[in-house]
Amino acid sequence: MTHDDDLSTMNEARQRRVRITAWVVIIALILGGGGATVFALLFG
Repeated sequence: MTHDDDLSTMNEARQRRVRITAWVVIIALILGGGGATVFALLFG
């Protein structure tokens, strides 16, 4: 395994972690903010 292959593998793992983290944040914002808005509209 060369140095470039090692960096490529590390970069792919990092990109996957960043993508997962971004989706978790987006879903949390939708459920937290959007969910509160929907409940306010339904029960307000």
